[in-house]
Amino acid sequence: MRTPRRAARIVILSPTGSVFLFREIHSRNGIHWLPPGGGIDPGETPEECVMRELREETGWTDLAPGRLLCTWEHDFIHTGRRVRQHEHIYLTTGPHRPPSTDTPQAEWHWLKPERLASLGEPVWPPKLAELLTSPAGQEPVHFGLVR
Repeated sequence: MRTPRRAARIVILSPTGSVFLFREIHSRNGIHWLPPGGGIDPGETPEECVMRELREETGWTDLAPGRLLCTWEHDFIHTGRRVRQHEHIYLTTGPHRPPSTDTPQAEWHWLKPERLASLGEPVWPPKLAELLTSPAGQEPVHFGLVR
């Protein structure tokens, strides 16, 4: 049985088209790349969550979520529990800079979208490089459960 969990993340694009991602190494979930974000607290909206998580993980307080890029669900281990996480992924633009916190969440990188396919490691959410090339007015993509 998987515990349901809600989360939100924010994909940040620099003016030159690079995307800010963390590279996480997890003993049970393996290595994966993902944008800043995390679990939605009780009473918190997905937008409020990404603002809080962005501040906690990078120290940045000057970015706000733009359009909803996609939603998706996936199963993984979180704090020792098996969860099925439903994520809202937002898009925004921001300056190409390092995190301003003393202790960033994880190893971080600015990567060109075309580099994402050649990393050889999973990128969360799926098909991120393709999503980043979608027109600004496009409706969000709803992937459902991705195994």
